[in-house]
Formats: sequence, C-alpha cells, structure tokens
Amino acid sequence: MALSTLDYAILIGFFVLSLLIGLAVARQSGKNTESFFLSGRNMPWWLLGISMVATTFAADTPNFVAGVIRENGVYGNWIWWSFLLTGMVTVFFYSKLWRRSGITTDLEFYELRYSGKSAAFLRGFRAIYLGVFFNIVIMANVCLAAIKIGHVMFGFNEFQSLFIACSVTVVYSMLGGLRGVLLTDFVQFIIAMVGSIWAAVYIVNHEKVGGLSTMLAAPELEGKLNFLPDFTNWEVVVPLLIVPLAVQWWSVWYPGAEPGGGGYIAQRMLAAKNEKHATWATLFFNFAHYALRPWPWIIIGLASLIVYPDLISLQTAFPDMNPDFVRNDLSYPAMLRLLPAGLLGLVITSLVAAFMSTISTHLNWGSSYVVNDFYARFITKDASEKSKVLVGRISTLVMIVLAALLSLVLEEAIEAFNLLLQIGAGTGLLFILRWFWRRINPYSEITAMLVSFLIAVFFFINNRMHAPFVVMETHWQLVTGVVITTIGWILVTFATQPSEIKTLEAFESLVFNNESKFENFRFKFLALIMAIVGVYCVLFATGFFIYGNLFAGALLTSIAAVCVIVLIRFKEKY
Repeated sequence: MALSTLDYAILIGFFVLSLLIGLAVARQSGKNTESFFLSGRNMPWWLLGISMVATTFAADTPNFVAGVIRENGVYGNWIWWSFLLTGMVTVFFYSKLWRRSGITTDLEFYELRYSGKSAAFLRGFRAIYLGVFFNIVIMANVCLAAIKIGHVMFGFNEFQSLFIACSVTVVYSMLGGLRGVLLTDFVQFIIAMVGSIWAAVYIVNHEKVGGLSTMLAAPELEGKLNFLPDFTNWEVVVPLLIVPLAVQWWSVWYPGAEPGGGGYIAQRMLAAKNEKHATWATLFFNFAHYALRPWPWIIIGLASLIVYPDLISLQTAFPDMNPDFVRNDLSYPAMLRLLPAGLLGLVITSLVAAFMSTISTHLNWGSSYVVNDFYARFITKDASEKSKVLVGRISTLVMIVLAALLSLVLEEAIEAFNLLLQIGAGTGLLFILRWFWRRINPYSEITAMLVSFLIAVFFFINNRMHAPFVVMETHWQLVTGVVITTIGWILVTFATQPSEIKTLEAFESLVFNNESKFENFRFKFLALIMAIVGVYCVLFATGFFIYGNLFAGALLTSIAAVCVIVLIRFKEKY
C-alpha cells in the first residue's frame, strides 16, 4: 500500500511526541521505584481510567473483534462482553481494598495476606510466572497483530514490523516509567478513538460497501447482526453465551478482567490519589471498554464480509503473505486499505498507538514484578533505588525481545485468547474469595496455578496434534479446566492449615479499615447490578440506533439513565 507524505508525517509526529514524553518525565520517574512503577501514588481517576482503556485497546483487539464478527456475528462478542461482570465486581467490592493495602504490586499482597515461607515462595514464583512468562504470551499476541498490520500497510516482513513497532515503545517505557505510560496513553486513546470512528464511517460509505442501509441488508450479513444467538441452536448458544455468562466471568483469570482485580488494573488502582479515585477510575474503564469503544470495530468487521467474504479472498488480496497468518483477524487491517491519504495515516497511527499503549503497560507492569517481587525481595534485599530502576529497565528490554520472538509462532488472535483463558481457568473463584475466606492459603493458590497451567498445556499440545488424545470443543476444554482446577484447590484448602491468625487479623484490619467485611453490602450489590445493566443498555442502545431501531435504542437509553441516577444517589454507600 502506498502511503502519502501526510500519512508518514502523522505517524512520525506521533513517534516523536511519545519519545518526548518519555524524555520529559524520565528524571522524575527514575527517582525511585514508587515513582517508576506507581507515579508517586497521586494520579487522578480520569487519567488512570483512560490509561486502562488505552491499554486494553491493543493493536490486536480490533483484529480479534473483526475475526469474531466474521466467524460468529455480533453475538460472538459475548465471549469477552461477559467479563463486564468481573470488572464491575472489582469496582464495587475490591477497588477500595486494593488502594487501602498500600502495596507496590498486587503480588506483594501474598505476604500481606498469607504467612510463612510458602507465602514468600508464591510471591516470587508468580513474579516470574505472571510478570515474565504469562506477560510475554500476552505481548506476543499484540506483536502478532503488528506483524499483520505491518505487512498489509507497509509491505514489511515479520522482522521489519517487529523491529519498528517495538523499538520506540521500549525506549519511552524504559525512560518514563508509569508516568510516561499514563501520559502517552492519554494521547494514544484520543488518537485511537478518533481514528477508529472516522475509519468506520468512511468505510461504511465506501463504494465497495455502499452505505449503512445497503450493508445491513447485504446477504453476507444474514444472521450476523443479532445481539443474541439463535436459542434453537445450542451448538452456538452454549459456547458463546451460556459458558461465558455462567462460568467464564467468575472462574477465569484474564489480563484486564481479573476476578477481584489484579495485574495492570491493580497497578493503576494502587497509583490513584485515594480510594474514591481508584473506584471511579475502574468504573470509567469498564464503561468505556464495553460500551463506548466496540462499535467502530464491529462495523468494520461487518463491512469486511462484503469486501472479503471468505479467507480465499483475503489470501488473494495478499498473495505474498505467509498463509499461516491469513485468518479472519486479518480482515480489519485489510479493510483499512480503503482509506484515503491523511485518514489512513491517522488510523495507522491509532493502531500503532494502541500497540504502544498495551506493550508499554505490560512492560512496566511485568518489570515491576521482576524488580519488586523477585529481585529486591530475593536476590538483593538491600538494593538501592537506582539499581532497582536499572533492573526494571533491563527487564523491560529483555521481555519485549522474547515477546517478539514468540509472536512468530502464533497464527491468529483468537488462538492466543483461548490459550490465555485456559491457563487461567479455575483460578478466578479463589481470587474473589481470598479477601473474605480465611481458610484460603498459599497452597490453595499454588495448586490452582499449577493445575490450570498443566491442563492448558495438555489441551494446547492435544489441539496441535493431527491425532489428538481427546476430541473436545474449546468451550468444554475451558469448563473441564475450571472444574478440575476448582476442585483441586478447594481440596488442598481444607487439607492444609490457614495462615497465622495474627497475619489474618493485621490484613483484615488494614484493608477493611476495622469495619465488617460486609459493610454496606446491599448497597454495593445494588450498585453492581445497576452498573452492569446500565453498561449493557448503552452498548445495545448504540447498536439499535445504528441499525435504525430508534424505539429500542431510546428505551435502553432510558433504562441506562435510571441506572446512572441510582448510582449517583447511593455513591456514598459504596
């Protein structure tokens, strides 16, 4: 694809701006680990919330959504829309608890909540397991999207795309710490939203699509526009609706949707000015992530079915591309070839911004584990602040190199999504209950982590074999992992002793502020229901307005307004 001078100017200008932000805050961020990883714990809710949204707006996310649309239709998105329940539970029951803890990373929680050498082992092991290995898998999936976008837009091979996409990101991440990440996230989010909305409007009105009404009436979209699957077809209803809503949301650990909070979401709650800022930041994130952002991607995914109705047409359009990479998730970058100069540059910049936002967050989050929960805790306990920041910067560089290499063996975004779900299957309930159930101990967590990982590895290898040991659909693999893992850690919980009573009492005194664990529980539960209903109503009202169903759109908007009023009315109670 031939990009104009204007397109290149927009893209290069964004690169320069990102580097300047990193350089501008480098000195302040490098003072100590609290500045580098938590930006001094004085960040406002709106900046933290936007950063959370920008981070989950990865370069692979539009590709993933477009791929889901092509395979299953709009209702296929329930496999990730269901995580709204998880997110809202974190908002109303856990965000304040995280901020009160005063810890630097969510892994520090282990030695706050548990006692003994097993707690220390768990903290150190998960620092490497999550911060390095699991984190690299996540970043590799984002790098896979960069490979596909780089080939479609610039004709780059895999190595050229990875080198260009990763080099600028790793530089400002190493320099600016979390403060640099937050500030660049703010700019990236604005560019990404403007680019995706503008692109959707232009593509729908392109001559190859024919306008919104023509697109919606196209035979290629028959059955693809529904918000819910056909309930007479249980082969679709079970994996795409029942399993996500009945099992997946509470039982699976997934980055950005951790039951009870965790990872980079916890990092931003810990960086908030106070408890209220932590709560509002997480609430804004869940609203924007599930209701504000998806429709431009959905529209482009639907339009792609008209322009590229099948994989053969995609392969024909990109004959020089490795056939292993030609999957449905290629349709999103392929559709961007319809954009004119200027807008193309903005949209490419928005995808680059999305890539950089996600990668920079995961690099800073992962290096915080390496430094705070492994290096300073077990290797050099008396390490200076300067040396810890240096280790953080080195680990940042190492992780991005490993993620880029791993991306070369992946093929499609949905593949990595399912792998991550399977690895975390069965651990979610533990993360929800460990704040309240004293019996849970480090051995419960170790069991859940190991069992879920071994099951995931088994199914991953099994699925790659020409003659698999077990023939089982992906959703039943997930349910199997949830059942076995949950039973395993519960049995170990009852077979082992809980942590020391003084540790438990000190933990509860700190995070529950000497109040009952269930203080204002009914108000929190009411707020939870209102927030979930409100966000889903906004999501589907937007869809109905796009479809031209004004009555349904207005009705859902009214229900959402009632939910907002209730949330405001009882805001002091949760």
